[in-house]
Amino acid sequence: MPYRTIAAPAEAEIEIKKSRFIGYLAPVATEAEAREVIAERRNAHPKARHHCTAFVLDPDSRTQRFSDDGEPAGTAGAPILDVVSGHDLTYVVAVVTRYFGGTLLGAGGLVRAYGQATSAAVDAARIVTKHELVPVSANVDYAQANALDRAAGNRGWSTRAQYGADVALDMMVPVAEVDVALATYADLTAGQAEPEVGDVEWV
Repeated sequence: MPYRTIAAPAEAEIEIKKSRFIGYLAPVATEAEAREVIAERRNAHPKARHHCTAFVLDPDSRTQRFSDDGEPAGTAGAPILDVVSGHDLTYVVAVVTRYFGGTLLGAGGLVRAYGQATSAAVDAARIVTKHELVPVSANVDYAQANALDRAAGNRGWSTRAQYGADVALDMMVPVAEVDVALATYADLTAGQAEPEVGDVEWV
């Protein structure tokens, strides 16, 4: 099952009644990485009043956490999480840093502000889709590599190659198509290649 995440950190800022809300998203692989990013944002903005957060992990978005960081319960972390989840993003941490502008926004105003700051950061991010693929790898000669690369492209597969005296070629294929990839190697190398099936990767 593919999942959506972001390619790189993204940041956006909005201002509401002189309060600054800085939305920040970063890709993370683990809960520990998410908490590191949160700590880095605190260090980057030590004078800010609040650093409200949410993160989502796992291909099925199973792990979800959020924090209001001193804002009234339910007005910050939950709206941030709602935006991340609403865009079907995972392996993402969101931090919204607030510099208080002197005017209270009320619960509804806070929910909107934290949601809008997160949405602005999502809009600034490059969203990518990761697929569960298996590398099927073999050493082949240059002519065979070209033929295999064309065959892979025709099936919608990607390839990775390292060039030396011969070519170390990886075909990245869906789990269900490993046998087809093995047969493709056999056909296009007249059985000379000895392909190996690697471990599943998210690509």
